[in-house]
Amino acid sequence: TLMMLDSLEMSDEDRETIAQNCLKTNEDRIVITHGTDTMVETATVIAGKVKNKTIVLTGAMVPYKFGSSDGLFNIGSALAFVQALPVGVYLAMHGQYFSWDNVRKNKKAGEFEAIK
Repeated sequence: TLMMLDSLEMSDEDRETIAQNCLKTNEDRIVITHGTDTMVETATVIAGKVKNKTIVLTGAMVPYKFGSSDGLFNIGSALAFVQALPVGVYLAMHGQYFSWDNVRKNKKAGEFEAIK
């Protein structure tokens, strides 16, 4: 556990800490749980620094405290994707994966979607 912080409160320094920890770990396949509001921003920082690992960020659109969260399903999907995808940085949500540079959170629809 690096930090237990609302992603809306994350700073550039926090994102740098995540990227540096990805670099220094011996693992070459990493799953990161992250708040969905700024997940893309963190993925962008990681992608700019980590070039030789497969990293998948995931989270929950419905927080666990509200009952029927999608978080456990998303973690399961992320664990499968991190084992199957090539080197790179991805987001995994609702059974889909997205490249870090081709995704956005559609708050109105309540889902992540490809940009292109």
